[in-house]
Amino acid sequence: MASIFTQLQSFRRNESHETDASVVADSFTSESLILTETIDVYPTNAPYKRKVSPANAEEFNHSSTSRKNLVIMIFLIVSVKWQKELFKDVEIDTSQPPYVFKCQLFDLTGVPPERQKIMVKGGLLKDDADWAKLGVKAGQKLMMMGTADEIMKSPEKGTVFVEDLPEEEQVAAVGHTAGLFNLGNTCYMNSTLQCLHSVPELKSALIDYSHSGRSNDVDQTSHMLTVATRDLFSELDKSVKAVAPMQFWMVLRKKYPQFGQLHNGVFMQQDAEECWTQILYTLSQSLRSPGSSENTDAVKALFGIELNSRIYCQESNEESSETESVYSLKCHISQEVNHLHEGLKHGLKSELEKASAALGRSAIYLKESRINALPRYLTVQFVRFFWKRESNQKAKILRKVDYPLELDVYDLCSDDLKKKLEAPRKFLRDEEGKKLGLKVNEKSSVPKENDVKMSDAEGSSNGGGEPSVAPMEEGEKETQMTGVYDLVAVLTHKGRSADSGHYVGWVKQENGKWIEFDDDNPKPRVQDDITRLSGGGDWHMAYIIMYKARVVSM
Repeated sequence: MASIFTQLQSFRRNESHETDASVVADSFTSESLILTETIDVYPTNAPYKRKVSPANAEEFNHSSTSRKNLVIMIFLIVSVKWQKELFKDVEIDTSQPPYVFKCQLFDLTGVPPERQKIMVKGGLLKDDADWAKLGVKAGQKLMMMGTADEIMKSPEKGTVFVEDLPEEEQVAAVGHTAGLFNLGNTCYMNSTLQCLHSVPELKSALIDYSHSGRSNDVDQTSHMLTVATRDLFSELDKSVKAVAPMQFWMVLRKKYPQFGQLHNGVFMQQDAEECWTQILYTLSQSLRSPGSSENTDAVKALFGIELNSRIYCQESNEESSETESVYSLKCHISQEVNHLHEGLKHGLKSELEKASAALGRSAIYLKESRINALPRYLTVQFVRFFWKRESNQKAKILRKVDYPLELDVYDLCSDDLKKKLEAPRKFLRDEEGKKLGLKVNEKSSVPKENDVKMSDAEGSSNGGGEPSVAPMEEGEKETQMTGVYDLVAVLTHKGRSADSGHYVGWVKQENGKWIEFDDDNPKPRVQDDITRLSGGGDWHMAYIIMYKARVVSM
């Protein structure tokens, strides 16, 4: 903490108190002070304080008051952000412990000191911390989290309907989980977490995770990030009030330092897709079953997409094939792409340059991929950002690309997978026909209506050549993939660059309603709001979307 005044001549101070906020006047070797701003002077033998400004500093220097009876108090003026309110010109008496400062904030906000969480250098502000070691500077904006004491409620005046409640209370009434506080350009992280938090099977895998079950090849920071994810998801499930993801954020920056980049002392905005990918990669390393002969990867089971690719060179007629596992499909955007399906087809075709043994030089190869195994949750990234050399940033493609609430990927699958999907797809059509009112013989061997449902059991397609079937509990009917998916989450971006703007998560609840998770401010939304996120302007537009497989029990 820099001192707010200087001396005309050099002065001596005890090194152990070099940045103390209160300075006893007789510790100086010089009698003359030059002030850079007004300070408070407290005579220790009088019950009053005196203002000393740059204008009257000379008078102070030549006053007859004994310097030994003066203590110069240095006050820091800061601002404090709490929820949607910003309190400016809050004084910190750095000669007093932080608990006194928290009491000031209690008067302003109604949040008791024991509930206050204030972010400073090194973590949370402790009641007995040393201001000199915290690095708090004049003009700094501090962020505080915490809930105020409840105000006495007036007597109830009859029944209150949900429609009559304020928006935030409406959200609580529909049974959604909590929002996440923005800790300073962390909306990219919050929106990612809200989307992943909507996957119940992932939460189950995290609950089952423990340090004792950790594989030896999982590093400590991966373990810490997995535990932080588990604990944060658990906290979200238990509250409808906003949660501060501080522990997760600190571990994320430790595991992936790029998320801790600073610009002018402020944490920078980051790319949500990169955050999504890194979190899933870490969880895929941790959430494995060490006792399983196949070393089951829970993340791969839920999100993994197996692609079979044909790679050929038109010049040399060379041809090869490869199989790979990815966690998302790419929707490439061009002038010809108006719909998600068109972009996905473009994304499954690409050109690459590599050495040709037949030609003895580099050549262009065409790569065409097909889906060979489907995931329980299908993630799609809209490739909206590209590197613009002129502005040295990730510029954004604003073109509108429509996406459906129900996605059928049958024609993107390999021939082998298509054959495996035929029977489940017919079964699904028949069952949906019955839902529309067709009569069914009660003694028929056809499964009951609730045998055809959205997936709510753990597991997913396996990664091999077997049919894409979810694991079953004992006595449960076999569930099979149909290639049909329902939209359950959308991560949007508003702005012109991936490293700026604002990210928001939109998540479908179990009751079928949608919630917009805008950091700590969840809002109920209708289905039409979701379909309007397709782009074409400066409004929120879909960047990552997630679909849930529609399976049948046969």
